[in-house]
Amino acid sequence: MLYCHTIIYLLYIVCKEVCDVMMLFFYSDSGVIHVQSANCGRTRSKICSIGRPQSETSNVQCSIDVPAVTVFIHRCDGLRECEINTRGLEPDPCFGTYKYYTTNHICIPAETSVTRQDGYSYLKCDSRIQINTANYGRTDKIICSEGRPSSALQNTNCYSPNALAPVSKSCNGLESCEVFVTHTVFTDPCVGIYKYLAISYP
Repeated sequence: MLYCHTIIYLLYIVCKEVCDVMMLFFYSDSGVIHVQSANCGRTRSKICSIGRPQSETSNVQCSIDVPAVTVFIHRCDGLRECEINTRGLEPDPCFGTYKYYTTNHICIPAETSVTRQDGYSYLKCDSRIQINTANYGRTDKIICSEGRPSSALQNTNCYSPNALAPVSKSCNGLESCEVFVTHTVFTDPCVGIYKYLAISYP
């Protein structure tokens, strides 16, 4: 496992023509991602302006906080990398202006654990465990996919709203713990999809 010894602040800018046709990709080579904010629009004329007429870059009063920032958080918090399709996340804040996303996220020092459905998640820490994030579901088509039909991997928007509570109850304050990854412990957030438990902890 990689471990983040320092907190790294990242400003992520993506050039895009409108706010609903781009993929955002987040990556942390140490620790896990924690999304703080996301904004779409134009606040500076020089950013993402190459090859664009002045009429598309002169409006720097164009800005909207992404209402669906919770989608960014659900998809990315606690992971080392994630990808988001921004299509339809928010309305166009200024028609005719060439826009870009500005996303702030930090790298939090953490270990990660991913355990397949019906398996046991074993956590161990030199000090006391404190769970940062936990999701029982599927946010990726590759993780825990071996031997599974594609139909069981298609829904990557699968989140369990109650995953953090049972993991925290079983592990917080201990040096080691185990969690049974099953529907008897977690609510099934997407029937028919093969799920896994993704945990991050210091």
